[in-house]
Amino acid sequence: MLGLVIVLVASPGGGVAQAVEGPSVRVSKGQAGVGGSVIVTGGGWRPEAILMVLICGRSVPSRDVPGGTDSCANAEGRAVTADGKGRFRRELPVAEPPVPCPCVVHVSTITGPKAEAAAAFQVAGHSVEPLPREAAGGRLSLLTEGRLRGSSGLLTWFGAPPTRELVFTVGNVGTSPVKNPVFQVGTSHGVFAPRWEEQQWRGTIRPGAEARVTLPVDLAAGAHGDYTVSLKHGGKVLAEEPWGVGRPWGVTLFWLMLCLVVPAVLFRIGMALVDRVRPGRTTAERRRTPRLPRWVPTPGPSTAAHAQPRRPSRSRTASALPWFTPDTDAGAARAGRLSARQEDHS
Repeated sequence: MLGLVIVLVASPGGGVAQAVEGPSVRVSKGQAGVGGSVIVTGGGWRPEAILMVLICGRSVPSRDVPGGTDSCANAEGRAVTADGKGRFRRELPVAEPPVPCPCVVHVSTITGPKAEAAAAFQVAGHSVEPLPREAAGGRLSLLTEGRLRGSSGLLTWFGAPPTRELVFTVGNVGTSPVKNPVFQVGTSHGVFAPRWEEQQWRGTIRPGAEARVTLPVDLAAGAHGDYTVSLKHGGKVLAEEPWGVGRPWGVTLFWLMLCLVVPAVLFRIGMALVDRVRPGRTTAERRRTPRLPRWVPTPGPSTAAHAQPRRPSRSRTASALPWFTPDTDAGAARAGRLSARQEDHS
């Protein structure tokens, strides 16, 4: 699966399965009863990969597990992390799977690119039934790994739902044509389970033919972080693609500006209300009083006297009325006559 060709060889005596190429799984014993345990080892895995180890029924190492993990003893499964060289060692308790044997010890990756391997194992005392025959007909197989196409726009920067297109090529390896196949596209965030959505592709794929399929992928509004897009058909996961979604910084900028603008507007409204209800001035005076622009400096007390022109002071002495003004000419003549008489007498 996904370009990994796994060739497993089962040893009847030791219950060991070895992969010539790709990941491998080995079991310390080929058979054990419920309540016991076996040591599971492996190699060839991706370094630091997180793996899940399960006992699954109705399976053989050369085929995928039918029904997925529903055929496995999930409650007794164990997780393990591969070392820097892709090797691991884990003790696994023996438990009965929910379906009859033949059984395997199945190991698969939890995160990252899909990879899996299995080793034959027999649960002592558990029922054994023949494997169901594969239904004849059309069967799709992934020919090229899926890839995400598209980019985020300006609206995504402000919280719009991110969108992409999942593009892949499938081929019909069955004996009959496949018409209007239904795929399942899942999106998962981090270690959470995928959220699956069915999408139907319109067209017919004849036996031996291939087709290029494009399916839309949408996320919720405001989504950001590391996502994984999965593709499933017929209960089998065909591809997984990582998708890194950036944070919508436009929303953060909007709320930051809102937190700055709203208090400033409220402050201006409050100051305007205070100015209107201030006592000592009538409404007409407030309307007549001109207001200087904000950029004009206000003069201080020392410069205000020099800046403003002095008004002419009104004389406190009232001007004399015309009929009370003394006759200056008559007085001067009278004084002249008096002085002349004095000179004559002398």
